Amino acid sequence: MKKKIDAIVVGELNVDLILNRIDGFPEVGKEKLAGDMTLTLGSSSAICASNLSSLGSKVSFLGKIGKDIFGDLVLESLTASQVQTDLIIRNQSSKTGATIVLNYDEDRAMITHTGAMETLTITDIKPDKIKRARHLHFSSYFLQAGMRADIVKLFRMAKTSGLTTSFDAQWDPDEKWDLDLQAVLPFVDIFLPNQLELLHLTGQPDLTSALSSVKTSANVIVVKMGNEGSLLVFNDQQIHKPAFLNKKVVDAIGAGDSFNAGFIHKFLQGAALAECQEFANLTGAVSTTAAGGTSALLPYENFRKTAKDTFGYQLK
Repeated sequence: MKKKIDAIVVGELNVDLILNRIDGFPEVGKEKLAGDMTLTLGSSSAICASNLSSLGSKVSFLGKIGKDIFGDLVLESLTASQVQTDLIIRNQSSKTGATIVLNYDEDRAMITHTGAMETLTITDIKPDKIKRARHLHFSSYFLQAGMRADIVKLFRMAKTSGLTTSFDAQWDPDEKWDLDLQAVLPFVDIFLPNQLELLHLTGQPDLTSALSSVKTSANVIVVKMGNEGSLLVFNDQQIHKPAFLNKKVVDAIGAGDSFNAGFIHKFLQGAALAECQEFANLTGAVSTTAAGGTSALLPYENFRKTAKDTFGYQLK
């Protein structure tokens, strides 16, 4: 049976209120000013879904939002990037999540209200809903309390339903890192951590030890390394590709999620893994040329032009 959807993204939905050009770090009892403010689609899952769709994949989203103006913004933004939203559940009793982002050059501080995203559970995800897609992506494990106990069940369901899978656990705000990688990774085709997250998840002091600790359970691992590029690990091979450096970073919000979108998009096209990796590096770099995680890639012509003008990369 031919699948109608390339990828279904399951996960958290929220908006980002981004403050730039801030005149110092916050201090209790004092007020600071920000020279610029942007309200935009946030959440790792939504940014990945939006950018994956902008690149040309057919994408559906399954998650929860509140019945409020932030929820309206989420739906409008995903629809604008042609992500299918019919599986998104509006929760009357919870507010749509929101993140306040304080940007300082290429670093940032964030405060998040998780809201409705915490109420998504495995009972909301039925095999018939995900079977329409070829691939399932899940991210931000630690922000989704309702999914933590059943993450293995989700990926097993996807594999049983014939989908390929990808997973980006992301940062743990509690810094407990209580995720059993040995249990979940056998059901994950592409594991997409950044370097620091991988060290915390494995409890290892360096990248070599971290990779060694998961190599028997993992399939393909792609480690995001910021300005150092990325490392692709599979079948006892390791391929490092340097980053496309942007000397005029607007912000790095969603760069890792854009990387994920680039890798998954090429993977779904049947490209070699090293080609997926290079395209992911490019997508992450282009994301840093505009505010927020999605504006640099929407529409595709913007992405193609930036790739050529800023990074010298010619796309079709």
